[in-house]
Amino acid sequence: MNKQETKTRDKRIRTGSIALRIALGSALYLLLAFVIVDLVVLWIEARPQIAFDPVLDPHGKELAVTLFTVCKEIVTGGRFLLLLQIEGVVILIKLVLDLLRVRAQLKPLDEIAQAAMDLSNIDVSSDDRFAKLETAIDRLSPADEGEVLSTGDAELEGLEGAVNNMIGRMRDAYKQQARFVSDASHELRTPIAVIKGYADMLDRWGKEDESILEESIAAIKTESDNMQHLVEQLLFLARGDSGRTPVEKADFSLTDMMKEACSESAMIDEQHSYRLDAAEDVQAYGDVSLLKQTARILIENAKKYSPEGTEIVLGVKMKDGRPCFSVEDSGIGMDREAQAHIFERFYRADDSRARSSGGTGLGLAIAKWIVDRHGGRFEVVSRKDIGTRISVIL
Repeated sequence: MNKQETKTRDKRIRTGSIALRIALGSALYLLLAFVIVDLVVLWIEARPQIAFDPVLDPHGKELAVTLFTVCKEIVTGGRFLLLLQIEGVVILIKLVLDLLRVRAQLKPLDEIAQAAMDLSNIDVSSDDRFAKLETAIDRLSPADEGEVLSTGDAELEGLEGAVNNMIGRMRDAYKQQARFVSDASHELRTPIAVIKGYADMLDRWGKEDESILEESIAAIKTESDNMQHLVEQLLFLARGDSGRTPVEKADFSLTDMMKEACSESAMIDEQHSYRLDAAEDVQAYGDVSLLKQTARILIENAKKYSPEGTEIVLGVKMKDGRPCFSVEDSGIGMDREAQAHIFERFYRADDSRARSSGGTGLGLAIAKWIVDRHGGRFEVVSRKDIGTRISVIL
């Protein structure tokens, strides 16, 4: 054993001494309890044999002598000695049992310390296993989904599994990011193409034809607004993914929040009727502005996929002891396959209709990000051609 190994072993966790100190502490508490019991027993035994006369013994000298004599006789008597012996045996048994119990509980610490020492004593540069592992990692291709880390060494199987799981998650994240960038580029390409087309038309004929001028200006403004809305949503998700969107939580009235959302929606949308179903004042804890944004997203979706003249119901209640709000419509509804994807970015249940109404496919993804940050969940109930109810349970 070299000096480094000796030094390392000297730093091991001494669980034996720790266990002994814990067992001794427990035994001392038991000893203290026995001492108190013995004093009580001694007083009970001695009290009847002691008489105190303040007139004949004003200073209590005779009382002290009598008390000492009586206590000595009791202590040296057979019954009290037997009691002391029993107490001693009990303390000794408890000390041994506690020592064994604590040693057993601290055994994993010894194993961890030993494993740490074994790892610290490994010479990585001269171990063939680590060389093979390094070579196998270098051969991995991030783009090849079917390729996994494998060295053929049974002792490295656990490490290989952990690395393969991590690589799998990285590949999924990479694919999601690549898809997000591709979808964002596609979404931005359409309004840019429209704006460019109308700009070219203005350049050719708009200077002389007022109808073309008005049509082009209106189209450019509409597409610019759509593009601005899309960019704002993309920035919100980007800031959220990077942890730069603050979530300021406080106690608030969920009922009042939905009342405001209901009145605002009724004011700006005359094509649908809005009703609030809230039988009680439900209190919640969260970021009221972000949760109100979630409610607006759900309302916007309900409005988008509901025929004119239908009713949209906003609900507030306690569900399974948790605050809950919901938005229900009588629109086109969704099948099960669509319900499984509605929270994915850029997904549209009805693509053509969503595009014509200015949908980006990011609203529910933003809503899910907000609800996830509040530890909540969604419940989606939808039937094709009947309607949809989306509930948020905080």
